[in-house]
Amino acid sequence: MSGADPRVRAVLKLAPVIPVFTPGSIDDAVQVAQALFRGGLPVIEVTLRTATAMDAIRAMAEAVPDAVIGAGTVLDARQMAQVKAAGGRFAVSPGATDRLYAAARDTDLPFLPGVATASDLMRGLEQGLDTFKFFPAVQAGGTAMLAAWNGPFGDVRFCPTGGIGVQTAAQFLHLPNVLCVGGSWLTTRDLLAARDWAGIERLAREAALLAG
Repeated sequence: MSGADPRVRAVLKLAPVIPVFTPGSIDDAVQVAQALFRGGLPVIEVTLRTATAMDAIRAMAEAVPDAVIGAGTVLDARQMAQVKAAGGRFAVSPGATDRLYAAARDTDLPFLPGVATASDLMRGLEQGLDTFKFFPAVQAGGTAMLAAWNGPFGDVRFCPTGGIGVQTAAQFLHLPNVLCVGGSWLTTRDLLAARDWAGIERLAREAALLAG
């Protein structure tokens, strides 16, 4: 695993929580990026689930240049290249294929692939990686699964995402093989609909204080 990309762990160590955000509009995306950054969360995962996602990544990166804006739900090589072109600084996927691993290498984009089983994990290790997204974290076994993996895969580190909330984040962060968690509770539909940027900033400040 000596050839693993050190940029991935460096990003995951910047804050205990990576907000997972699905943008509805570019203007709102900029407001969200500013609120999260003010609240102490410099790393933001923008899911590619809406038509405005790529433009949102570009706008967020330009508006908050000190933030680390990346893309989630990256499914193929085309999206990987688009993320890099939009100014995204990392890519996250719910799973991974050999083609997606190759695309990440070709674009030189720090890549956090999703794993849900030991076989997924071993495939990623064969690709030279040592850091993964555990997804969907709660549904795939939660803290018990990660604790069990720490034995045979002691050098691997994770960012569990999926089903984690403010009440359960600390349980994951206490594990020795967890660097941070991903969470969508900071940018819920209700907060976005209300355009409650102050509320998002407040939640970010609380999340930034979570520690393992």
